[in-house]
Amino acid sequence: MASLDQLSPPSTGTPTPTGSSLRREVGLIGLLWASVGSIIGSGWLFGAKNAVVVAGPAALISWGIGAVAIVLLALVHAELGGLFPVAGGTARYPHYAFGGLAGMSFGWFSWLQAATVAPIEVEAMIGYAGHWEFAKSFLNDNGTLTTSGFIVAVLLMGVFVAVNFLGVRVLAHTNSVATWLKIFVPLLTIFVLAVTNFHGSNFTSHGFAPFGMKGVLGAISSSGIIFALLGFEQAIQISGESRNPKRDIPRAVLGSVAIGTLIYVLLQVVFIGSLPVSSFAAGWDKLDFPGIEGPFAGLATLVGLGWLAWVLYFDAIVSPGGTGLIYTTSTSRISYGLSKNGYAPQAFERLDRRGVPWFGLILSFVTGVVCFLPFPSWQELVGFITSASVLMYAGAPLAFGALRRRLPARERSYRLPAGGVISPLAFVVASLIIYWAGWHTLSRLGIAIVLGYALLGSYAAYAIRKGLPNAPRLDWRAAQWLPVYLVGLGLISWQGGFGDGRGNLPMWWDMAVVSAFALTVYFWAIRVALPAEEIERNVEDIEVVDAGGH
Repeated sequence: MASLDQLSPPSTGTPTPTGSSLRREVGLIGLLWASVGSIIGSGWLFGAKNAVVVAGPAALISWGIGAVAIVLLALVHAELGGLFPVAGGTARYPHYAFGGLAGMSFGWFSWLQAATVAPIEVEAMIGYAGHWEFAKSFLNDNGTLTTSGFIVAVLLMGVFVAVNFLGVRVLAHTNSVATWLKIFVPLLTIFVLAVTNFHGSNFTSHGFAPFGMKGVLGAISSSGIIFALLGFEQAIQISGESRNPKRDIPRAVLGSVAIGTLIYVLLQVVFIGSLPVSSFAAGWDKLDFPGIEGPFAGLATLVGLGWLAWVLYFDAIVSPGGTGLIYTTSTSRISYGLSKNGYAPQAFERLDRRGVPWFGLILSFVTGVVCFLPFPSWQELVGFITSASVLMYAGAPLAFGALRRRLPARERSYRLPAGGVISPLAFVVASLIIYWAGWHTLSRLGIAIVLGYALLGSYAAYAIRKGLPNAPRLDWRAAQWLPVYLVGLGLISWQGGFGDGRGNLPMWWDMAVVSAFALTVYFWAIRVALPAEEIERNVEDIEVVDAGGH
């Protein structure tokens, strides 16, 4: 779920540290590769096992629903990416349409998403390392970190930061091999398991959907399905470096979703079909076999494919490690951009002699370590990052609706058919995915959001009061819907039945409430969006920055 291309430029849309303009050198294949390499990340190592434990073989339906949700978001991003081929677009679109407060908020959501990826990759590495005798003491029986495991996790985060201090050039060489492995090893695994050990009866012998629709829906957020499928927007993030962005960005976005979905569905199919019946004899929720800590590698060993297991154990270090390195860098670049936009102290803009924002790197390390405390297991981190990611992506449908209304005549290289229907539907689906993550996860996400507003809001108020040159315009009126949306979704989750909710909203009724609430917020938001002339001013300001101006 990451690509080296995310390193440049900062996700918040600020200039590179040198302030120079970006070179448009990336073609369609480069854009497609960036997104596919981001989608096929460490999620494949655990997603199939976690999904089948929650939903049984009906996890295939979960992947289908997750794919539809991602396609809806990708379609919206495809038009926006062609409309505004700018670097870091995901975080910029809400700023264009709703101004500074929305820009600050979605910038913070972007930072949260990036800051929690490196810890989740560390968890993936430690989980698969449980195969080795020396690493068995790193995890408790319930998958949480022991004291020694926590120390190892901190050391791995330290390695990510140390490599980042060597600069982007070193990172590029470090990541290139990992990117190839991310694609090759899953494809090899699918082929070998399908040819050598596949039992179609596994899909029905213990019930196709033993946990009903609640299991199917719960698996979408909690088991890592959405987490695995995210990353399509990387083509948009580097669109400022595309040779023909208006033509290539929509193709890269939609093509990467198609490729990623196909690979993940096939991985789920071969995982279920290759399991020995004894491993799920007590029920899919009690799935167990030797080496389950590293599901695919353990399964390969169990069915006599020891050589494949060695490949998988090696890849379980390289792939998550590469992703963790890149997102550690991304986190520091996002904090750099937040500072450039006046939302964070100027300390985050300080660069060392290699052009590395060192203060932001240190903060990313501290944040990663903190994540190991309240979210010690891989699956809980997945729930957190899924919510943070989808919250970040949810701004795109809103911006889409506002820009369609305010700038209807602006040139669009790709115009989404039935956009007036797909856009609100995408926002509803994003809201449902956040809701399905459950109260247990959203309550912690809420704390992180409040903390972000306290930190960034305080500094923005200080910058405005002192009249600092980069003090942001917050545009409260255009973002009046945002606090209502965040608080309202939290309250619905608290009363709902997912993830330790109170259960006062019955199944299906809860989703009807979320859908109605999301639609209300959607049409409210596009109604109060900035006027066309202010949107054009926001766009012009950022285009000047992209061109190397000030």
